[in-house]
Amino acid sequence: MPDRIQCEFFLIRYVPDVVKGEFTNIGVVLREVNSPASREPNTVVRFTRDWSRVRCMDADADVGLLESLESEIAERLLLGAADTKPVMQLLEDALSNSVQITEARASLAVNMTAELEQLMRMYVEPLKVKQERRKSGRAAIAEVMRDEFERARVWGLMRKRIAASTYTRPGDPMKIDCGYRAVQGGLIRMFQAVSLEGDVEAAKSLAWSAPQLREGVERVENARLELTAVVEAVKKGKEEEVESAERYRFGVEAMEREQIRVVTLSDLARVAETARLELRV
Repeated sequence: MPDRIQCEFFLIRYVPDVVKGEFTNIGVVLREVNSPASREPNTVVRFTRDWSRVRCMDADADVGLLESLESEIAERLLLGAADTKPVMQLLEDALSNSVQITEARASLAVNMTAELEQLMRMYVEPLKVKQERRKSGRAAIAEVMRDEFERARVWGLMRKRIAASTYTRPGDPMKIDCGYRAVQGGLIRMFQAVSLEGDVEAAKSLAWSAPQLREGVERVENARLELTAVVEAVKKGKEEEVESAERYRFGVEAMEREQIRVVTLSDLARVAETARLELRV
């Protein structure tokens, strides 16, 4: 049997009403303890992807803000990796009372990733009473995209739901799923899940926005933008899918005309590995 890794974990809780004290767990921080002196301890962070319990407790909850905390926590833990307690104290001081962090609990892990997933199932994710409906379209693409970036250990370092209005003009409602700035080279990469199975309006919208985004990133960030659309693979072989294939080609061509890089789900492992190298993880 392989040696188990000594760890400690913290639960991140959303507390909409501090007086009542009601809460729901929204994330887990898992950290290796007693790591060799030759390297810094491994730390992983994950938040829920199902915000139904948060919305049930607080219909006005700012889910976008809560999602952004995952990256903030990951970055602060990375910067303060040498000592956990001061880092956790820093988080408690910085976050409002509506987001709280529990005391550390001990854990033994064979594998950090597997242990994190187990802790998420035990403490965070809601029980599935009915069989979960299979996600499709853009939601399915976005989930696979996140999975691959998490597997490459870069998801926590990426920006999420990037407001296009930062680079285009006030009032632009578009949000880009995620992105990062390469450590070297003056390059920013952004990624958007685009489903071409039924409606190509999202592809047209992204294509229309691409020149303004590119110009805005160069102006605001002094960097070059590479915009990537992640799409499903085209379906082939059935006569009834000819029209769907034509829409698919139209969407791809519309985006490529505006210099948007188009990749399919099968390309994501390579994309995530590139991100790992460019972020020097």
